[in-house]
Amino acid sequence: MAGRRSTPRPSGALGAVRMSAGQWVACAATALAVLVSLGGYGWYQGIIGNITTTQVDTTWDRPTSVEGVMNLLIIGSDVRSGENADYGEAEGERPDTMLIASINVDNGAATLVNLPRDLVVELPACEAVEGYEGMSPHSGMINSAMTFGGIGCQWQAVENATDVHLDHFVMMDFTGFKDMVDAIGGVEMCIPEPVDDPKAHLVLDAGLQTLDGEDSLGFVRSRYAQGDGGDLSRIDRQQEFMGAMLRQVLSSEVMTSPVTITNFLGAVTDSVTTDEDLTVDTMTDLAISMREVDLQRIQFVTVPNGQHPADPNRLVMSDAAPALFEAINAGADLSGGGDGEDGGGETEGEAEQGPAPEDVSVEILNNAGVDGLALEVQAVLAGEGYTVTGTGNPVARFPETTTVYHAPGEEAAAEMLAGSMESAVTEEAEGLAQTLELVLAPDWAGFADGASSAPEVSVTDDLGGITAEETESAC
Repeated sequence: MAGRRSTPRPSGALGAVRMSAGQWVACAATALAVLVSLGGYGWYQGIIGNITTTQVDTTWDRPTSVEGVMNLLIIGSDVRSGENADYGEAEGERPDTMLIASINVDNGAATLVNLPRDLVVELPACEAVEGYEGMSPHSGMINSAMTFGGIGCQWQAVENATDVHLDHFVMMDFTGFKDMVDAIGGVEMCIPEPVDDPKAHLVLDAGLQTLDGEDSLGFVRSRYAQGDGGDLSRIDRQQEFMGAMLRQVLSSEVMTSPVTITNFLGAVTDSVTTDEDLTVDTMTDLAISMREVDLQRIQFVTVPNGQHPADPNRLVMSDAAPALFEAINAGADLSGGGDGEDGGGETEGEAEQGPAPEDVSVEILNNAGVDGLALEVQAVLAGEGYTVTGTGNPVARFPETTTVYHAPGEEAAAEMLAGSMESAVTEEAEGLAQTLELVLAPDWAGFADGASSAPEVSVTDDLGGITAEETESAC
């Protein structure tokens, strides 16, 4: 499970080019594509030198970094200045697209998790830094942190909300995005219905067509003239565009053309801002890990969410979100699509010997004195199939040893759950409203070796995500 630690950090002001949210979606896929393409060209160091870097102070109490996994915060701000002024006026910085790109450097897989701008989370306190007034802790939209505290505050807000350690951030502007698309000759997209969106500067006919940079920018920014006009449907379109752009970048026509690659990388690096620790060596390592990329192993998903109970126009993370982030922290394979032969190999007779997690309901109570522990354990157990009926603090039983209380006749279920932990005992208890009650005590030592310490979550099977592979379209 994700622990927390403190690490040194730099200053929070961002004095560099900022990118657009809608573009960042496309830029995220582009970033991965760039990493892939970089692996084949030894001259890329000169181009990489064009990237703007900024120092970010990361000394808050942070989630633990996970070996073998690199998590990038892909963020686009709504600042309109310079060449981007053509896209309207907007005060301050309000990222309208953010996502976490989690790259497993050991197996070459990547999961990109969109964080809707309408998502309400608990925001941290951020000190005032040059150009930003700072803010007190409060509940608010996840994209508002940058407005008050710059990129450092936004970085902290995402880590606090997800408990995912972010290794680096990447940003890009509107103009850079357009140049990237134009450099690869456009991106082919299926447009199911005609689009006329003055706010996004977009007019498109229906049908299969190749979008140039200007139209691509409008497509990923367009909201009210497509779908239901909501942020979630726009994110779906952005994810489709990212997959299409990635396929285009990896196509033989692009990869075998030094001129095209040079123009593409030039457009990327001229427009990208990163933290100063995202070095050429780090990019090289990523390029190597992604060199044999399988499009089926690059996945896009929106963080599991639901309507905010107090505001129908806002979203909150759903119960499935912690399991997703825990799986990312553990470097789990989220692609799903297993062949059915890795479920432990039990026979029909063996399966009848005991209950399955799916048949067991459990309440998780925290008597360990560790804030947030019940929620972390919930993420694991929910990922393994248990029905978690609730979390909280005990009111009736306060054991000094982690204990699985079970209703009469449910000894097997209790033993199954206790056996997945390093140290736990079982005890019968009358009057339970569910099968089991797990009380975490001060001796809590985590899950046992061999027991799953990461939820089994499939982005495509369980969370409705998509891969970068081409799928049948309405065209």
